[in-house]
Amino acid sequence: LSPSSAASDVYKRQVRRLFAETPEAKARGFSASRFSFNLPAGRCPACEGQGQISIELLFMPSATATCSVCAGRRYNPETLEAKWNDLTIADVLDLTVDDATRVFDGYDGIQRSLSALRSLGLGYLTLGQPATELSGGECQRIKLAWELQRVQRTATLYLLDEPSTGLHPSDMDKLLIVLDELVTRGHTVVMAEHTMRIVAEADWVIDLGPGSGLKGGRIVSCGTPETVSTSAESLTAPWLSAQLKKRTGDPA
Repeated sequence: LSPSSAASDVYKRQVRRLFAETPEAKARGFSASRFSFNLPAGRCPACEGQGQISIELLFMPSATATCSVCAGRRYNPETLEAKWNDLTIADVLDLTVDDATRVFDGYDGIQRSLSALRSLGLGYLTLGQPATELSGGECQRIKLAWELQRVQRTATLYLLDEPSTGLHPSDMDKLLIVLDELVTRGHTVVMAEHTMRIVAEADWVIDLGPGSGLKGGRIVSCGTPETVSTSAESLTAPWLSAQLKKRTGDPA
């Protein structure tokens, strides 16, 4: 489920086309591919578009440092001379999703990608943020964002491993809305999750235990969240019960 960066391939292709249409790019004969840091023509030759270089140290793990040639901007000087609305392609990749929403106002194709990311509480990510700097939960939510944009003709099974990891509690409702939309479309979502806020909204819960590690491995309880919350054997039950009472407003 890992994306290459916070920006989708569809989004990046659209942005590159905008830069290829600028007067400077046309005068220099730059195509849209020139604005990809994955290709030799436009990227910094020193760091090969990574923005960082690896430093080998004796008897110690390798370290990384900002590329001294491009100052972390990933592109060669000629590529950065082409600007769209006074922004270089490196400037665009430094934008957060929230900022890019304002910058690309009126560009419907780009807005669809940005809107999908924001719907999952990912507006704080920068567009060029590498996948290696994303948490597992962020990677899964980015993948979900692209899935929302696909036109799918067949039902799909989604297997998620704690997609709420790193997600602020105030954004969990956004995640739940997206998961519910997938189910409404006829898909199936199966996830491993420990956040009771998420578990309480599931259609079916399988509680494994009774403990962890060697003390676990069997099904302690299964059923609706309400059913599992009443299990006498489940260590999860009291926490799930408390969450269900919060949801229903039960003061007990």
